[in-house]
Amino acid sequence: MLEYISFTFISTSILFFFLLKSRPATKNPCPGSYPVIGNIISFLRNFHRFHDWVTEMLHRTPSASVQVNSLLNISTGVCTSNPDNIQHMLTSPNVSSYIKGSRFHTVLHDLLGDGIFNADGQIWAVQRKIASHEFSTRSLKLFVSEVVDSEISGNLLPFLSEAEEENRGFDLQQVLNKFAFRSICRVGFGVDPELFVRDLDFMNAFDYAVETCFSRFTSPVPLFWKLKRFLNLGSERRFKESVNTINDFARRVIESKEIEIQNHQDLLARFMVWSSSMEFEGEKQRHKFLRDIVISFVLAGKDTTSTALTWFFWLIAGNPRVSDLIHRELSTALASPELGKREKFGYEELKGLDYLHAALSESMRLFPPVAQNTRLVANDDVWPDGTEVRKGWSADYSAYAVGRSEKVWGPDCREFKPERWLDCDERYEPVDQFRYPVFHCGPRMCLGKEMAFVQMKAIAAAVMTEFEVLAADGGANSPERMMDPPYSLSLLLRMRGGLPVTVKRRMDN
Repeated sequence: MLEYISFTFISTSILFFFLLKSRPATKNPCPGSYPVIGNIISFLRNFHRFHDWVTEMLHRTPSASVQVNSLLNISTGVCTSNPDNIQHMLTSPNVSSYIKGSRFHTVLHDLLGDGIFNADGQIWAVQRKIASHEFSTRSLKLFVSEVVDSEISGNLLPFLSEAEEENRGFDLQQVLNKFAFRSICRVGFGVDPELFVRDLDFMNAFDYAVETCFSRFTSPVPLFWKLKRFLNLGSERRFKESVNTINDFARRVIESKEIEIQNHQDLLARFMVWSSSMEFEGEKQRHKFLRDIVISFVLAGKDTTSTALTWFFWLIAGNPRVSDLIHRELSTALASPELGKREKFGYEELKGLDYLHAALSESMRLFPPVAQNTRLVANDDVWPDGTEVRKGWSADYSAYAVGRSEKVWGPDCREFKPERWLDCDERYEPVDQFRYPVFHCGPRMCLGKEMAFVQMKAIAAAVMTEFEVLAADGGANSPERMMDPPYSLSLLLRMRGGLPVTVKRRMDN
């Protein structure tokens, strides 16, 4: 027994010695890290406020970049909120050194497969090229007139009117989530989702799967979740059940489209036409490819816009000055002499709502739907601020921290101030994409950026023209509330517990 204990102690000591010796020596700031255990103590202590913890570390560091070491030095990573570093990572000639890679693939493959958000190289390039055809000006105009308008007039406004008449509260985040889901299904796949999810709890399954993927990403010891997946236990078992529900939805959508493939006027139909001309290893592999497309664009279209709008309405509820200015702009636009009296906003009118556009941009600066993004380092590199990165490390940037950085946005960065987006003529003025990486940057910048803005502006305009939205918690009515936001930890920055609200019809309507 004594020999066994001695052998274990010696073996463990040797293991720790080589782990410590193998850690690359760098001069990178690494706050809260200790030998062997890395950042694990600080991580566990702050996990419930993960994005604010990351932000604080970055803002306390002159370079706005830090190194993070895992337990037993199993993995090492760097994180930044420095726009110069973000530009360096995400644009040529360095973009090939920062890839999705094995880290993304391992964590997200069960959910996203080889879809556009989980792919590199040729697979990604082909998907992006095909998808890009759906985001022309003509497509955006059709999206507003045929999808968004009908969803607003046929579902959203009647729901709000009924809730107002009954003085009934509801979860606005859930309502927006459903709206965005129906919209992406109609514009992306040409289907009514209720025909496929009537008997399935798809929304809860999808949300749970997304949350589980985030917990995989942030697991201090990835071996634990991998072992749970192998043994089909706990959260991984429920995750597998959720993915089965998601897969069943995708299968039904694909099968319905194959019956009417001649009407290829939507995103999925384009991919189906393209895939029919390619050589797959059997029809099962082709369906797997199409399944990955469906799920990737549900993630892109459902969660991002609904998440952004949830935080927007929370901010508006606590900032009556901004709410009044938006309503004034909407009223002026509807009564424009050039347009005559109108009851809804078309594509061109939505483009002209500069203050609303500024308010949405400001909201996403503070609450970006994707708060943090990550890459795998393919080659040793040095960032513009001097941070050393090594092959095999993870390299993250925090859009959440960039938006709250005084170095980037000035001393009033913690204020909700749409005016910072307006020029001297009060027209909307965009900023450099690397100071505002909300839609990602470089070659992989979000294809659906303009579509997202059009949809968000259409929803906000329709709701705020008719109603005042009153948050049960008063909304973001103080800097303290705004800087301690109630978010849940997921791939998307969703509001924890939803957004309970009531609505009140405006007196001038």
